[in-house]
Amino acid sequence: MDASLLTVQPASAEPIYRQIVEQLRRLIAGGQLAAGELLPSVREVAGFHAINPMTVSRAYGLAESEGLLERLRGKGMVVASTRRGGQSEAHRLSLIEPQLKALARQAGELELPSELVLRRLAGLLEK
Repeated sequence: MDASLLTVQPASAEPIYRQIVEQLRRLIAGGQLAAGELLPSVREVAGFHAINPMTVSRAYGLAESEGLLERLRGKGMVVASTRRGGQSEAHRLSLIEPQLKALARQAGELELPSELVLRRLAGLLEK
């Protein structure tokens, strides 16, 4: 994995460290990051995304406390050996459930027809 696999949106209301942890959850659950795979260093991620290294360190620490990552002395952070990639579709879907609920709420607030929102979402998923 390299630092470019992560996406950081500095203008988002969600703190950057949480953005990183959420992405790690999804990448591991989806099987894109396998158990034992080495993560880029804190400095590499911070430098690539022009963010404070403490932010990345906080994200890695939180992911470690949740059992997503483990620290290997002298090597860095790796995906925890207890983590299996390619988890069930229901589990992976549950990881985006909050975003889907937010999308549904916002579409309702804007009084957008469901068909229009679904068509736009399908177009975005095909990219």
